[in-house]
Amino acid sequence: SMASPALLMRVVASAYSVAEKAATIVRNVMAAGDLGIVEKTGANDLQTKADRLVQMSICASLARKFPKMTIIGEEELPSDEVNEELIEDGHCEEILKKPCPAQYTGIKEEELVIWVDPLDGTKEYTEGLLDHVTVLIGIAYGGKAIAGVINQPYYNYEAGADAVLGRTIWGVLGIGAFGFQLTEAPAGKHIIVTTRSHSSTLVNDCISALNPDSVIRVGGAGNKV
Repeated sequence: SMASPALLMRVVASAYSVAEKAATIVRNVMAAGDLGIVEKTGANDLQTKADRLVQMSICASLARKFPKMTIIGEEELPSDEVNEELIEDGHCEEILKKPCPAQYTGIKEEELVIWVDPLDGTKEYTEGLLDHVTVLIGIAYGGKAIAGVINQPYYNYEAGADAVLGRTIWGVLGIGAFGFQLTEAPAGKHIIVTTRSHSSTLVNDCISALNPDSVIRVGGAGNKV
């Protein structure tokens, strides 16, 4: 009989489905119109109802399946009972079919740390710049990032009513990154992607010093990557 997939691949496969559920929550909160915005440390550090619900959904869903993992979310939230509607227990079959890199086959649940940014690009989200918004799930082992999932809930949102909305990108060191079309940078061009809403004199001086051909300013760390 086939050996069951290695723990890491099961975690990534679950994180994929959990991220897709998160995207649905993000879109539903936006569609309902009440973002429930709270300022954390100021006007550039916001938290919305989507941040809160998504973090609860991701953390509770993964904790239920992998109770010994450490899961760290960006938002400080009360540890209330999570509504069952927020729980996602599916997984991506395609990920389970890929062989786990040899150096990660022996990983135990308690050796993994999951980092969750439930809604990266919150400021852009509140301003309606929806393509900047991402849901980020990072997987670390021995203090190093080894795998992750990026969901863009609104990817393609300007492409018309027939377009498939949203996409999920995933990657594991030693396997590769999947779910997107790689575009090579134009030959001989020096292009810089940088912050949209957290610029400063220092950032701008550094950009000038690099003498770029063009500068692309976008919101959200996950979106920049």
